[in-house]
Amino acid sequence: MEIDQIETFLAVATYGGFHRAAQALRVSQPAVSARIRMLEESLNATLFIRTRSGISMSSSGKALRPHAEQLLRDLALARQVVHELKPSAVGVLSISAGLSISTYLLPEILKKSQSNDERAVRQFQSGIENGAGRRGGSGAGAFAEPS
Repeated sequence: MEIDQIETFLAVATYGGFHRAAQALRVSQPAVSARIRMLEESLNATLFIRTRSGISMSSSGKALRPHAEQLLRDLALARQVVHELKPSAVGVLSISAGLSISTYLLPEILKKSQSNDERAVRQFQSGIENGAGRRGGSGAGAFAEPS
């Protein structure tokens, strides 16, 4: 039993068909069929009843569904816990832009992408001088304070 097989099983059950599940998963319909077939073989059970008018879940499929949903919830939680343990990226972000971009567009973009990390420090400058003494564009920085 593979995770992609479980995801595919739930997609077929949710979307009510192999073709729509394939579209939602962005894979081919034969790939969906193959994943379901391999899952059914590993469980030695038929999960979907196929008829000319469509598909429906078998009793085995109905029994599997809540466990499959819980498995994917647990997987997402495990990924989140591990991700939260990773140190966040720390560094300097420099942005240079023309006057109209830095006046009208950049503030909104920076507001939307603002980090909730309390260690993040933001520093913004506009109209800074570059090393050659020429007037430069806008600059922005984001970094974490040293511990």
